Amino acid sequence: MAGRIPQSFIDDLLGRVDIVEIIDSRVPLKRAGKEYKACCPFHEERTPSFTVSSSKQFYHCFGCGVHGTAITFLMEYAHLDFREAINELASGAGVEVPTEGDQPRRAQNSTASLRQLMVEANQFFGQQLREHPKSDRVINYLKQRGLSGEVTAEFELGFAPPGWSNLLDQFGKDDARRKLLFEGGLIIKKESGGFYDRFRDRVMFPIHDHRGRVVGFGGRILDQGEPKYLNSPETPLFHKGSELYGLFRAKESIHKEQCCLIVEGYMDVVALAQHGIRNSVATLGTATTRQHLERLFRHVNELIFCFDGDRAGKQAAWRALESALPTLQDGRQVGFLFLPDGEDPDSLVRGEGEAAFRKRLSASTPLPDYLFDQLRKETDLNRLDGRARLVELARPLLLRLPDGVLRTMMFDRLTTLSQSRPGSLEEHFTSSPPSKSKASLHSFGALGQSEGRLSPTAKAIALLIQHPGMGGHQIDLSPLFDSDDPGLPLLHSIQKILTNNPKINTAALLEHFRETPHFRPLVKLVAWEHLIHKDNVLAEFEETIQTLIGRQRTGRIEVLLQKSTNSKLSAQEQGELTKLLETKNYPKGKKNKL
Repeated sequence: MAGRIPQSFIDDLLGRVDIVEIIDSRVPLKRAGKEYKACCPFHEERTPSFTVSSSKQFYHCFGCGVHGTAITFLMEYAHLDFREAINELASGAGVEVPTEGDQPRRAQNSTASLRQLMVEANQFFGQQLREHPKSDRVINYLKQRGLSGEVTAEFELGFAPPGWSNLLDQFGKDDARRKLLFEGGLIIKKESGGFYDRFRDRVMFPIHDHRGRVVGFGGRILDQGEPKYLNSPETPLFHKGSELYGLFRAKESIHKEQCCLIVEGYMDVVALAQHGIRNSVATLGTATTRQHLERLFRHVNELIFCFDGDRAGKQAAWRALESALPTLQDGRQVGFLFLPDGEDPDSLVRGEGEAAFRKRLSASTPLPDYLFDQLRKETDLNRLDGRARLVELARPLLLRLPDGVLRTMMFDRLTTLSQSRPGSLEEHFTSSPPSKSKASLHSFGALGQSEGRLSPTAKAIALLIQHPGMGGHQIDLSPLFDSDDPGLPLLHSIQKILTNNPKINTAALLEHFRETPHFRPLVKLVAWEHLIHKDNVLAEFEETIQTLIGRQRTGRIEVLLQKSTNSKLSAQEQGELTKLLETKNYPKGKKNKL
């Protein structure tokens, strides 16, 4: 498993690349003053509202609200995960990505050799389908399944011939090659010594990653036997919990349809494509994982699971629902389509055609409806204790939803069904005191003031992260160390990073917090337009710090004065109060030394 990418490398990488060049190569930009503009690539618009700041190394759309660094842009625009985006930037910058506990170079060379071997194996299986004396059986089987030669070629289907060592004899000429075949999951080690082919007498389905590179194979047996379907094992290239069969080819259609259909087998994907439904993907011998879903949600906001209507299909659907709940940020949708008994997408689309199948898709059951329908079957809502049981069954599920409108609406639905007092359930389930990190989110993370202004803490953080060069002025924040303001620990953290990295830019500074609860609020603060002239930013920041110090002094004075009305202050407290009162009466403009 790859190690963690050092933060220092990410800092340096974001100092090397230019977000303007990164985005302009994909979305042509036009200069607009000190920034650059374009029509937003993430929503339809005629008037450009997508801006890119060279100074911040940050993009923001005033239309749909998307924003982020060069890393975020590649993740959203090219549908990459974090590591893939880093690799893309590093490749463009001509640098190699190190990892903590990095593999030796020979291991990296081994990975490259393994990728080449997978290409060669795929070509071998394809050649066997065209030339092997027994390939007629495969061709007839594919025709019986309704697949044309064009679709067979498009999905690069192949044939693993009968026999124990066809692939081994072709590519395993020496120990090094046999070791590589074994690492790639293409051969199996015998208990008595030696190896034999994993895939024998099967229709072969190459599995591609998001870049179209072959990372594994799936094979369907032609006659009777077990297992009917056989996938590559976990290898350095292939991870079942993250790869999805057909995604590489389905991406364009997924974007066009604005929906992705998740089915259970690769033959379902190929058969649906044969009948004009090209926005489907399949999991590979494993239940749908959160990683699968997050990968798909980078492409589209609506997913539909397609399952058999039998007991096994419904159990699989419920597991999928549980995996989906934590991913359902506002705007994302999940539905469920259950097929008639004895049918799968392959047989159904062959039997009734594309139009009828699409009609079924349009009538899929939304996740909220499916969740409550299933829970209601386990309770009697005519009984008081039955409604209480419904609440308890729903409670752990709804708490897995991220904060947002959908979560609130789901609690409202539960309130209606259980005939509870409006607002009481969510309040009861989430009444525990928020953690310090969560409290800080609410206090500085958004334009939370009623008049639409930032709090002083949020303003200080925004100015500092937008203008990281101020960190070199050694601004003294020590008077705020004892404050109860939950946003101040973050301000201290940012200042510490700037002290250790005086040349860091806004984008790199922001990336220090990607894996923390602070990341999303900080992104909003980077996008905040403060309208302060660059020559006045430092003075504005210092003034904001003075405001915070003044509030802390005032709060402490109120505490000591209140205490003095009820009991006698100690000599130390009396001295502190006297000093605070003297400080509070300083002439306007006389500041704490910064």
